[in-house]
Amino acid sequence: MLDISHVTKVFFPGTINEKVALSDINLHVNPGDVVCIIGSNGSGKSTLFNMIAGTFPVTSGKIVLNGKDITHAPEYKRAFQIGRIFQDPTKGTSANMSIQDNMILAYTKGMRGITFSLNQKRRDLFREMLKPIGLEDRLEDNVGLLSGGQRQALTLLMSTISHPSLLLLDEHTAALDPNNADIVMNLTKEFISRDKLTAMMVTHNMQFAIDYGNRLIMMDEGHIILDVGGEEKKNLTVQKLIDMFRNLRKKEFASDEGLLTD
Repeated sequence: MLDISHVTKVFFPGTINEKVALSDINLHVNPGDVVCIIGSNGSGKSTLFNMIAGTFPVTSGKIVLNGKDITHAPEYKRAFQIGRIFQDPTKGTSANMSIQDNMILAYTKGMRGITFSLNQKRRDLFREMLKPIGLEDRLEDNVGLLSGGQRQALTLLMSTISHPSLLLLDEHTAALDPNNADIVMNLTKEFISRDKLTAMMVTHNMQFAIDYGNRLIMMDEGHIILDVGGEEKKNLTVQKLIDMFRNLRKKEFASDEGLLTD
């Protein structure tokens, strides 16, 4: 489904500011996988997502999605197959447009040359889609009137409407208060399960990464240092993960956020 082969990313190569953000990354993601990615700041998590999404070009290596080499495909072309939700709830929607207009953009994603008119049948369809997030009666409200949690829930819904081949969740609940974070996370589980999506999710919370998804990847200094699934993942604890990191890297895990257990 997704194959990342020997991908390296170097920023400012050949200068005094040269930084190797990813080093010879190899990763295979199967259809239906839900992969949680953890690591301290600077470990390469967001850079990995940027390479997959095409935000920045790779320095070397290959990225293949559904059997097609997308290594040099521009970001806007990859967006037809890849959905991405950021930590900032304002990034996934247009504040000055109504909910229904935002929904139209998501619904027609990839429909080139097709004129879309919003008739009553489609309004009813949108209302039905919006019921899980409680916005079915606010079609004409501007998105800018919504709370951060409501906007992130709408972004999640919009990202799944087109049934992307891959959904990238970049700490998408980190900026929300605990109650809204729980709501958005429960919706995430529901939509991924309902639509049988393949997803990769960056999180700072070790316990959450243990509890959610079928695979856990740990990154450090641009390397994937751990990739566990199945029973091995189910038997993990935060302390076991810390011990594994210490044994593998001969140093302490540097992120206090990662030690959270709720």
